[in-house]
Amino acid sequence: MLDAIKTPNGPPPRMQASGILFHIAGLWMLSTLDATGKWLVMGGVPVLMVAWFRYTGHVALMAVLVLPRRGRAIWRTTSLRGQLLRGALMIATTVLFFSVLGRLPLAEGTAVNFMAPVFLMSLAPWLLGEPHRLHRWVGVLAGFAGMLIVIRPGSELDPVGVALGLLTAFAFACFQMATRRLAADDPLTTNLYGGVFGAAALTLGLPWFWDSLHLSGAQWLLLVSTGATGFLGHWMQITAYSRAPATLLAPFSYLQIVAATTLGWLLFDQLPSRTTAMGIGLICLAGLGVALTEGLRSAKLENT
Repeated sequence: MLDAIKTPNGPPPRMQASGILFHIAGLWMLSTLDATGKWLVMGGVPVLMVAWFRYTGHVALMAVLVLPRRGRAIWRTTSLRGQLLRGALMIATTVLFFSVLGRLPLAEGTAVNFMAPVFLMSLAPWLLGEPHRLHRWVGVLAGFAGMLIVIRPGSELDPVGVALGLLTAFAFACFQMATRRLAADDPLTTNLYGGVFGAAALTLGLPWFWDSLHLSGAQWLLLVSTGATGFLGHWMQITAYSRAPATLLAPFSYLQIVAATTLGWLLFDQLPSRTTAMGIGLICLAGLGVALTEGLRSAKLENT
């Protein structure tokens, strides 16, 4: 789940290149988190427990590595209500997506989640006051067509998993809009509030899933690792957006499907069919086309 961070225009080319590398590395790290979550859920670990470890580990690492340097200033926010809303959406997205990965292959689950930009582009004119643009609606229609190919009759995908995937994408789109409304806050502040809110809320559910667990040592190790991979993935994303413009990094976000497909093949021996791969490709091209058009449009406006 990625936060857009505004940076000054025109960073040096070498810094932009390092930003791209951090972005790609972060995507692989977050895909590793997704694969770990899928492995645990398929092994019978409750989704809420996986999410709890992911958030508490994230907060623990921030407490050790970030809070001593930032102090109380990191808690300052322009909208506490906005931070709480974003935190709730973040929890919903995490729990829903881990549920999806328990029912769908990693590549297909990730592809369905990439419908979030389509939902975002559809809702932004009304909820964020952004202007209607033809290329955005073309991207929406192309992405929707790609999704119909992925979930077509005969694809053998779990219909409940597909429905949960679409709900996850919608929740993630709302999460992204909530993040945009908090653009004035320090990214680490937003990251901290999301983690603390998630850990606190999920802790309330511990009595319902902790007593019934009988986990192996490997499962406990993987559970603990989710906090580290989540923290590192988001730290790499924050670093990337601090070094390169969002419009430059946006097209590379679709490489996460490559990471998900690779990990799904290596860990679960799951590869999309040729037709499903065409649908995934169409979703990627739809988002990529919009991202590149937006980038070119921004560049023209800056040069005028």
